[in-house]
Amino acid sequence: MTASAAETVCRVMVFARAPGEAKTRLIPALGTAGAAALHRRLVMHCVRAARDSRLGPVELWCAPDTGDPFFLECERRLGASLHPQGEGDLGARMQRAFESALALSPRAILVGSDIPALSAQYLRDADRALRRGDDAVIGPAEDGGYVLIGLSRCDAALFREIPWGGSEVLAETRRRIAALGWRVTELPALWDVDRPEDLERLPEEMRESFMPAASGTGARNESGTPRNRGGLP
Repeated sequence: MTASAAETVCRVMVFARAPGEAKTRLIPALGTAGAAALHRRLVMHCVRAARDSRLGPVELWCAPDTGDPFFLECERRLGASLHPQGEGDLGARMQRAFESALALSPRAILVGSDIPALSAQYLRDADRALRRGDDAVIGPAEDGGYVLIGLSRCDAALFREIPWGGSEVLAETRRRIAALGWRVTELPALWDVDRPEDLERLPEEMRESFMPAASGTGARNESGTPRNRGGLP
């Protein structure tokens, strides 16, 4: 790739956990198999949106690692390159991903993997904000987090000591961006799938992915682990 071509590229990163390690809050409603099936459908939807945006390379950042057969299927069918999220909290993993992407391209966008309304156009709108000179772009989530963050520069202040899993993630990130003196655009808010009540909002084609598997009761999740806000695992 020539230098001029590289300047036009925006990398799109999708953060995802392996099926069976995500959407545990949905197990009481869908059963273990149903929750895993829905998770696979949501991840594929987000990776397809990233591919169809045609902004640049699509990267699937995987937890706990890249070895799950589902991730290999995403690589084979959708052309996403696989990257391990690695150790640390969500902020450390996001910072690591952005530092990697921005070392190769002038802009990068990171999204979660449980966003039914994510579209190629939404991603293109985020890239447009960065191309016109913004330092950051955010796609708010309805629950107080965010479903998307795009950057043309990376600063650890955006990711360290953020209360991940709480309702103040977006507000705190706004404060951090303001303190940096960065220019930022916010896109329209989207919703993510975390709780059984969210299932009622799913499009019919996504419901079909888990309905056959949802007849079993499955095991209940008693861990009490707080959900990550904004669809970012």
